[in-house]
Amino acid sequence: MLITGAELADGRVRDVRTRDGRIVAVEEGLDPTAGERVVDGRGRHLLPGAIDVHVHFREPGGSHKETWETGSKSAAAGGVTTVVDQPNTSPPTVDGDAFDRKADLAVTSHVDYGINGGVTPEWEPEALFDRPLFALGEVFLADSTGEMGIDADLFAEAVETAVTHDVPVTVHAEDATLFDESALSGDLGGAGTTANADAWSAYRTAEAEAAAVERALAVADDAGGRIHVAHTSTPEGVDAVAESAVAGAAATCEVTPHHLFLSRENAGRLGTFGRMNPPLRSEERRAGVFERLRDGDVDVVATDHAPHTVDEKRTGLADAPSGVPGVETMYPLLLESVRTGELSLERVRDVVAANPASIFGLDRKGRIAADADADFVLVDLTSPREIEAGALHSKCGWTPFEGSRGVFPELTVVRGEPVYERDPVTGAEEFGDPTGRNVRER
Repeated sequence: MLITGAELADGRVRDVRTRDGRIVAVEEGLDPTAGERVVDGRGRHLLPGAIDVHVHFREPGGSHKETWETGSKSAAAGGVTTVVDQPNTSPPTVDGDAFDRKADLAVTSHVDYGINGGVTPEWEPEALFDRPLFALGEVFLADSTGEMGIDADLFAEAVETAVTHDVPVTVHAEDATLFDESALSGDLGGAGTTANADAWSAYRTAEAEAAAVERALAVADDAGGRIHVAHTSTPEGVDAVAESAVAGAAATCEVTPHHLFLSRENAGRLGTFGRMNPPLRSEERRAGVFERLRDGDVDVVATDHAPHTVDEKRTGLADAPSGVPGVETMYPLLLESVRTGELSLERVRDVVAANPASIFGLDRKGRIAADADADFVLVDLTSPREIEAGALHSKCGWTPFEGSRGVFPELTVVRGEPVYERDPVTGAEEFGDPTGRNVRER
């Protein structure tokens, strides 16, 4: 394949040739060869495919919400070429048999993938680390979907074990002892969109996140471990990680699109469809996190794609499951922020591709360069469109970003194979065959 005349994130206009799954040339004036597919990239940007290090594709055990096939199609349509699945499935991925079962299901993925291992009192670390594990985590310091919250002693043991295997630890940092139980004792409203979702934000406090982030960083520092704080939702959490990294710790953090683009001001519209862990924060904190993304203190943007069905969400606040879908809308929302001048294109490239590749040791991914995997997306930054649930591909069938605008890919390629194409004129879409591979199996 030859992409001609496309603009890269740094402003260079180049032709890009792929062969046998790799990029073999990034140059000016490349001529087509016999039988080579040529894609006219003029007026378009060619960007590395996103690496979403935090998804919940729900298999095994929750295929009514999402499957590897539907979730990976949603990823491909959103410009994500690698996903990392979290362990809170049923059964949880805490031993070798559970890992193998999930790996068997993942062969239906349209994009490349990693599989994380989880930690519970019943985990079997040696069996897990004997598999091609992407990372340890998400390790839950407070219960969320799947009820995998663990105590401080087991967390310290998990970090120490990960150090011996040179594996990073991804942590869900909330301190349940600092939750405000009184917030759930008042009027919680009705079901679904009529629920008082702001009470969930009041319940799982910002202070609970900040305290847990500090504790996780201290444990990792003591053990000499690599720690990655998942879905950091507060400026305080981002700052703690950034300060720890400056001091020499191997610490990084991610933020989600919902914590970047939604706040407690959206709770009234969303109801239980805006219940997630950690919850939506104040508009002031949301703006603070976005500012830190823009200024370089946020390492990664990842989705915490956590689909539930509409019927499951249409219950009362106390009973509704936590989580929102997002794997298809992350890149488009960030690219829209580029189009409107809020973010630079290079900054977006770094947080969705270059940084996750570097942090998690994916040497061939996250960049448009010779000898890298040919994972990329072609986008037209002048053509945003409104986000509509009916046009998305997750099995859950809804989005918290309904009505927002995003810049969606026209072409998504994984290791040189087109996995998603959209005609910019007619809107007709086509998916390639499942081509995903475990990125830890080389």
